[in-house]
Amino acid sequence: MNTTISSNGLPQLPLANTSTDNSASQASTTSTASGTTAPQTSDSVKLTDSARALHQASSTNSPVDTARVEQIKQSLAAGTYKVDPNAIADRLTSLESQISGK
Repeated sequence: MNTTISSNGLPQLPLANTSTDNSASQASTTSTASGTTAPQTSDSVKLTDSARALHQASSTNSPVDTARVEQIKQSLAAGTYKVDPNAIADRLTSLESQISGK
């Protein structure tokens, strides 16, 4: 079954070969059976800056106040959480000022 996925404007990448290819596994089996060992390849991973930032944010040294989060969860569950629209508006205005440089 083939599934077509839209590229959303990104360049098309070649599709992976989905046919069963036993020649590679047979070659490694015969090389080990004949007494020689197959060469080891090393894998490597390169993380983007975004991935590093995401990893740092999810680390245990995050600046999240877990006690405050728990308090808000309990307030939401009890239906007693109060939203202050003026505080939200003030913070949005402040953020907009920081972004625009004013």
